[in-house]
Amino acid sequence: MSNRTVVFVMVCVVSCPWFAATGAPAELGSEAADFFVAPNGNDAYSGKLAQPSADGRDGPFATLAAAQRAVAKLKAQTGGKKPVRVLVRGGVYRLSEPLIFRPEDSGTVDGPITYAAYPGETPVFSGGIAITGWQKAPTELWTAQVPPVKQQRPMFRSLYVNGRRCIPARIPNDDWYFSSGPGEQYKRDQAARRDVKNRSSFRFADEQIKPWYNLDDVVVVYYHCWTTSRHRIQQIDQQEKIVRLVHPSAWPMGWWGKDERFYVEYVREALDAPGEWYLDSTTNTLSYLPRPGEDMSTAEVVAPLLEHLLRLEGEPESGKFVEHLIFEGLSFQHTDWVLPPSGQFDAQAAAFLNTAAVFARGARNCTFQRCEIAHTGGYGLWLAGGCQNNRVVQCHIHDLGAGGVRLGETALPKQPEQLAQRNELFNCFIHDGGKVFHAGVGVWIGKTSHNKVHHNEICDFHYTGVSVGWTWGYAPSEANHNLIEFNHIHHLGWGQLSDMGGVYCLGVSPGTRIANNVIHHIWAFSYGGWGLYTDEGSTGIVLENNVVYHVKDGCFHQHYGRENIVRNNILAFSHTFGQLRRSRQEEHRSFSFERNIVYYKQGELLGGNWSNDKFFMDHNCYWRADGRQPTFPGNLTFAQWQQRGHDRHSIIADPKFVDADNYDFRLREDSPALELGFKPIDVSRVGLVGPAEWVALPKTVKRPQMKMR
Repeated sequence: MSNRTVVFVMVCVVSCPWFAATGAPAELGSEAADFFVAPNGNDAYSGKLAQPSADGRDGPFATLAAAQRAVAKLKAQTGGKKPVRVLVRGGVYRLSEPLIFRPEDSGTVDGPITYAAYPGETPVFSGGIAITGWQKAPTELWTAQVPPVKQQRPMFRSLYVNGRRCIPARIPNDDWYFSSGPGEQYKRDQAARRDVKNRSSFRFADEQIKPWYNLDDVVVVYYHCWTTSRHRIQQIDQQEKIVRLVHPSAWPMGWWGKDERFYVEYVREALDAPGEWYLDSTTNTLSYLPRPGEDMSTAEVVAPLLEHLLRLEGEPESGKFVEHLIFEGLSFQHTDWVLPPSGQFDAQAAAFLNTAAVFARGARNCTFQRCEIAHTGGYGLWLAGGCQNNRVVQCHIHDLGAGGVRLGETALPKQPEQLAQRNELFNCFIHDGGKVFHAGVGVWIGKTSHNKVHHNEICDFHYTGVSVGWTWGYAPSEANHNLIEFNHIHHLGWGQLSDMGGVYCLGVSPGTRIANNVIHHIWAFSYGGWGLYTDEGSTGIVLENNVVYHVKDGCFHQHYGRENIVRNNILAFSHTFGQLRRSRQEEHRSFSFERNIVYYKQGELLGGNWSNDKFFMDHNCYWRADGRQPTFPGNLTFAQWQQRGHDRHSIIADPKFVDADNYDFRLREDSPALELGFKPIDVSRVGLVGPAEWVALPKTVKRPQMKMR
């Protein structure tokens, strides 16, 4: 599987049919507004006109900041009792600093403040600079001089040509190298895990690593099972074939096996493949090898400088919130990432990142509707501590350095006002992530409750689709009553990371429900690649009415947990080890598994550990479509399994799907599963809803065939 290009995306840079068509509130359908912003505006104007007047004396503002000031004056005059609307004309607004909204910029219940795209137009707020003045080198390379920027070296770590993410010059060009083991030999115990020296070096083979030009700028990307770490090089021992790193990773090198992998990027000598680039930080010379069809004399080349584009900065600890703001039809593009001297270790899900292109803390009753967030260095949108009752609706979030959307924090807040809760993510298309931080998650839900994630399409990440909860084991958790339903979650893993799934759960989560999702094509590098995954301590979760198929290692897997309910799901075509998987055995009921259909052609029916009988299974329909009889743990027949007290009313029978080989899992009228009480699952309600052009947008994404080997 190539590590280099997983998804080819049709990118909306300035104008996109669905985006422009829905850029303004449908119920207004007019160009009426209190203020206007336009690229050809002037902050000295009144902002009352949509375009400059003929005499040039008045017109729209040039910046959103000027509109904010005007809104504040109008709000003071009306006492906040009148809705305020700002329309932003189409075009690119290049930001030198993030747009910031503070509590004083809030609207009210009676007077919400809307910042919306002008009807039929798409305003793009970009955190990047345009790179121009390209010259053809004697080779196939093109070069351009980049103006220096203080306090950053290298100046940027991402580059986009004609709306496509480019590749830092890397070696190898595709896939990865396999390391030759840790730099220091150690006994695998907790003391070794904590020892910094075991996390700071590894061995390589042949000429995989060399003393390249500008070695300080080179970055090693190292895989640790379900995550990666990024490192600068401190020293290369060519004789012993050991590379020593400036800062340690979260895990010792070699901790997860002999097949740990790495690749190296920002290497000038590796600039040899179309789409690769290299910035010489000593000369500020940018070199690029064009892809076929790219004309650098006319290409739009953007280098991002900012890590944030829009920030809602409330003060929940002081009871001050950013409230009743609506952002509609706006596009936020081009953020960068920074590798600090202290390094970056990602324990899981790229949750260590403290940035996002659109970031909110202490925001309440705010809405992001029909917005686009694209071309990021980290996560797309983050509703952090104190964010409550916010909505993210019909947003297109794609081409992401890490993940798509984060809800909540990794730590418990000190005050109730600092807790994130009751946020909604509805009808969003979130895809094409993990481009820098491979463990980024489509939707990450931390220590936060009563959130609703529904009718989204989430795909093309290297790790998990939706991650729910952030407590390992049975300790108290603030992740409860989260609803994950009617989402289409697919094409995850891509053979990059392991121990991942379509929906991943952690901790005690009473009231959490994962229902009516369609989940498919989940493929891990080694172990994992599960559809529904209840990991450490998952408790009190209901998983029902889901359709899961084409996964690597179990449509449902519970590592360990308590009293989860798995019912009325269709689980089909797990490729290895087991259709269902149970890992740790404990002295309580792991889960109840009732009225499910399990349909497969290869592997075992039940993988893992099932000997202690602390689970309940009944009224299920099992069928092995290759004609062989299913067997049960201990090589038991179905009758022997029933004698052990399990599946007493279950059957082994063809459920009679309409066309399982082509993923049509509707049941025929004479399906024996119906007699067991199985309720048909209507997948037509899953995924995006609304305008036809919006619902059809995922079909425009082109991807290679997933190699499920």
